[in-house]
Amino acid sequence: MTRLATFSHPFLLGFEEFERTLDRLAKNGDGYPPYNIEETGANGLRITLAVAGFAAADLSVQVEGNQLVVRGRQPEEPLRVYLHRGIAGRQFQRSFVLADGIEVSGASLADGLLHIELARPPAESRVRKVEIIDRGAERVAIGS
Repeated sequence: MTRLATFSHPFLLGFEEFERTLDRLAKNGDGYPPYNIEETGANGLRITLAVAGFAAADLSVQVEGNQLVVRGRQPEEPLRVYLHRGIAGRQFQRSFVLADGIEVSGASLADGLLHIELARPPAESRVRKVEIIDRGAERVAIGS
């Protein structure tokens, strides 16, 4: 059975990368760590991840191509003996796809929450006139 692509309409040209990104996101089902995304102004966004128990040295925030990748890994503590361990401390990787122009402006850790600040550029109206070359006029000039 042939799968109908989301962006297969003939008016949507060059969206193959979006299709691959959507497929990749659909496969990323792990909900850890939980996160919020909020607007912080006309051109600002903030991603907040709940990372209780992680120190700043245990976390990594990187921009890889068009993805923001957050990783966490706590060091092993062999001397600790847990009778019950209900606070998740497992390693994780959480990825967010960034639109063109989105910039990561900083990150901070406070009270078990990792805040990542993003700035999106103001929307620009892009209108450009494309010159039409009259190839028929060239043929007339050559034949004369």
